Amino acid sequence: MLIEIPEVLTKQQVQEMRQKLDAADWVDGRVTAGYQAQQVKRNQQMPEDHPLSRQLGAVVLAGLARSAVFRSAALPLRVFPPMFNRYAGGDQFGMHVDTSIRQLTSTGQRIRTDLSATLFLTDPEDYDGGELIVQDTYGQHSVKLPAGHMVLYPSTSLHAVTPVMRGARVSSFFWIQSMVRDDAQRTLLFDLDNAIQRLAKDHPEHPSVVQTTSVYHNLLRQWAEL
Repeated sequence: MLIEIPEVLTKQQVQEMRQKLDAADWVDGRVTAGYQAQQVKRNQQMPEDHPLSRQLGAVVLAGLARSAVFRSAALPLRVFPPMFNRYAGGDQFGMHVDTSIRQLTSTGQRIRTDLSATLFLTDPEDYDGGELIVQDTYGQHSVKLPAGHMVLYPSTSLHAVTPVMRGARVSSFFWIQSMVRDDAQRTLLFDLDNAIQRLAKDHPEHPSVVQTTSVYHNLLRQWAEL
């Protein structure tokens, strides 16, 4: 399931974040890549333990906490601290799959990467190229969203970033360990939750609202891992 989540950050938040990131010192993005990904990765990143990464990451996490779509689609148990990358001057990231387990450098805690997220911090018209390409069972998807918007997709998916030939593509990226690790089960719960919300809005007194809500929570109770 590939989900676009609008307005995780406001325009003002994006502008303030970009001002700080544009003045920051970046390092070679290959420092966080596995062996295979290092062969196809060419970009810049903010170090995971950099104070600015932690400061801006907290802003991203607060935006996620406000997003009902994110909570419904991801059913998050743990979120890897948001990181930041930059593509410019032909930078790209060839087709790869994300590492299955990530470890926090600060605590050593391990997180299973069920979902990958890219939060765009540059508007599409400000750079050429830089599309996120995601392959799944339904084919290949090309994603390039307005600044402040985010895309969420299974970490099992092969994906890539096409070369940036004009301007710079700045983004936040991170991973989520979901309470429900299976993508098909998460998709079913997400669709059911959306149906419940529509039913409750259109027919708030209908007894099916309680019945379908019960089904949702009983499925979540059966599938969730805490």
